[in-house]
Amino acid sequence: MIFYSDFQSAELAITNMQDLADLLQLPFMQRALIGAVLMGILGGLLGSFVTLRQLSFFSHAVGHAALVGVALGVLLQLNPTWMLLPFTLIFGVIVLYFVDKTDLGSDSILSIVLSGALAIGVILSSLIQGYRGNLMAVLFGDILAIDVTDLILTLLVLVGGSIFLLSTLRQQILLTLNFDVAKVQGIPVEIYRYGFVILLSLAVAVAIKAVGVLLVNAFLVIPAATAKLMSQQFSRFLLLSVVVGSSSSIAGILVSGIFNLASGPSIVLVQFVLFLAVFIVSKLSVRTA
Repeated sequence: MIFYSDFQSAELAITNMQDLADLLQLPFMQRALIGAVLMGILGGLLGSFVTLRQLSFFSHAVGHAALVGVALGVLLQLNPTWMLLPFTLIFGVIVLYFVDKTDLGSDSILSIVLSGALAIGVILSSLIQGYRGNLMAVLFGDILAIDVTDLILTLLVLVGGSIFLLSTLRQQILLTLNFDVAKVQGIPVEIYRYGFVILLSLAVAVAIKAVGVLLVNAFLVIPAATAKLMSQQFSRFLLLSVVVGSSSSIAGILVSGIFNLASGPSIVLVQFVLFLAVFIVSKLSVRTA
């Protein structure tokens, strides 16, 4: 992982349109914009199902547990990205297995596992000697630091996820709306559930470098929540979620350049402001109707 220093990020401040044009010519900025579009589409697509299936706490737990994978990668002197992907994948599957095999509520299981994983991650982080820039970047994200490998991984997850969800869209919708009916109709619900969890875990892993562990859940939930305020029809809701996710990611990068702010928090801030605006407009329209 390569992360930019404070000095380099300070050079991103935009004072006029020429500065913006010059900035867009830089290779790392072009990679960031491409990554923003890919991750925005991925976040919007999965976020639609995450919000309807009430899995936001699940993605939150997976995101925070990723700190363990990153800390292990740093300790073992391996690329944290290659530790992050398998760890989040295994963690997501294990958590779903615990939820299925115990009588405890899913929120209790997730709280227990999240706390345990976070404690392990903090302890492992304390064992790291010297430079800890990788850990800081994982916590807060830096989409300007993504490389070609990150783009390829994101594209693979996006293509795989799109094929899986869209080719089984009717079954996925039924599973989302009524689990028992889907099971009665012979839909292999367990395969679809575990498939979605695997996909969600991988999506969290590739998005962490862009927006960080602390904000990755918002990256998945806010665009979908915003889209849900604008439409109750599922197909339109899905499309709007993807549009909001990708466009707000691009806007967030531009905001970070104009005001010289961190890129990950800027993306989530734009999404949050957009959500508030849509919420206010929707409430005002209901009152005037």
